[in-house]
Amino acid sequence: MGRPDLSRRHLLSAAGGLTVAAGFGFAALGTGADALASGADTRVRYWNLFSGGDGANMIAMLDAFRKAHPGIDVKDSTLQWGNPFYTKLAMAAAGNRAPDLGVMHMGRVTGFSPGRLLDPWDVDLLAKYGVREQDYNPALWKRGVIDGKLYALPLDIHVQLCFYRKDVLKKAGLLGDDGRMIPVTSTDEWFDVLKKARAVQKKGLQTIGLWTNDQNFQWWFFVAFYTQLGGRWFNADNTEVLFDPDKATQVLEFLRRHVTDGYVIPGAPTGEQFINGAPFTWEGNWSVPVFSGAKLDYGATPLPPVFGKQATHAESHAFVLPHQAGRGGATNEGAHELAAYVVTHALQWAAGGHIPAYTPTLSTAAYKKLTPQNEYVSAMDHQATEPKVWFAGSTGVLAQDLGPVVVSSTMGSAKPASVAQTMKRHLTKLLASKNPMDGRTAAQGGAVV
Repeated sequence: MGRPDLSRRHLLSAAGGLTVAAGFGFAALGTGADALASGADTRVRYWNLFSGGDGANMIAMLDAFRKAHPGIDVKDSTLQWGNPFYTKLAMAAAGNRAPDLGVMHMGRVTGFSPGRLLDPWDVDLLAKYGVREQDYNPALWKRGVIDGKLYALPLDIHVQLCFYRKDVLKKAGLLGDDGRMIPVTSTDEWFDVLKKARAVQKKGLQTIGLWTNDQNFQWWFFVAFYTQLGGRWFNADNTEVLFDPDKATQVLEFLRRHVTDGYVIPGAPTGEQFINGAPFTWEGNWSVPVFSGAKLDYGATPLPPVFGKQATHAESHAFVLPHQAGRGGATNEGAHELAAYVVTHALQWAAGGHIPAYTPTLSTAAYKKLTPQNEYVSAMDHQATEPKVWFAGSTGVLAQDLGPVVVSSTMGSAKPASVAQTMKRHLTKLLASKNPMDGRTAAQGGAVV
């Protein structure tokens, strides 16, 4: 079964060297994208990277905003996901051709030269439209603050989840009285769960989908379990590498064991296998519409705390203000009002599986009724994120460098202990390197980093 919400992630090359056709061309979406709405006083140009179900949900939210705010015309444009988007955005900001509002992955903000390629948010203006710091998870809000100023306004968090088939787990005695998967608190318990599930699953299917040969997913899983172990990356001022090869080895051996014990079929289409009856798959929350659309009896929980501490990999989509010379006036206020509206009306966004960042939404009756979203909302409180450095973030240099190394361990072409040392060498080299987007260079070697 095709999965449009995942396809954009798997078109990425290992080097992040995708080209952008037609001089960074893009497709404009939305009912008001081509011309100013009749009678509108202000136009807000908005760039995003949402396709598939996310794109449809965003369009619905924008159309609702247009209806409620006829004086503001939103010209929304959807660009290609990944490095092409960041390349276009960086070049536009550097050349004073930036849109009024944009979207970025939170992990990429630190490397995007805040103050030069990004403008800070006016928090008083955001408060005017109903968005305040106290409406957010403190750790999530803090990720968007650099040098005391807010540069990224979180829209959501999207997390890696353990999806499970309730019909299979019920046969294996792995469902609790609440109809959810029994808790797991150690690696031994987890592999016991897999063993029991395999005993009752359909023949010809894997027990769990782990995207074993995918550098992005393997990196995300590593970040989650390394965080569960309390692993650190760098010191507070990012001048010293504190990466722990022993803890990394534990994580790598854990991931590898899924293959050596025969619970994974390397290269198998994980979503298709799950739909056909495989007991488990680890996927991003963007798979919720796919599995719900297939009418499965399933649940989804944060990645199991096999090392004793809750932590599941998390990234966030966030609104940003690409740099404009002389930013201000009605257009800038319109950008603040649009971002605040989407953030505070994110129930539609939650339908795509994302956890809304605006915490009042989480306490609404409508959100509490969403399944399986209401099962994994706790992930908001134990996010495992990449370090706050310029080379981190979705499709960033850190994932491009270390993702393939993790894959080599999981797939068995390199030993976990050796890979852990290799990872530390990569981190040492990256920490000593210079951010190419320091305001003088928007891109290097054809790929934004």
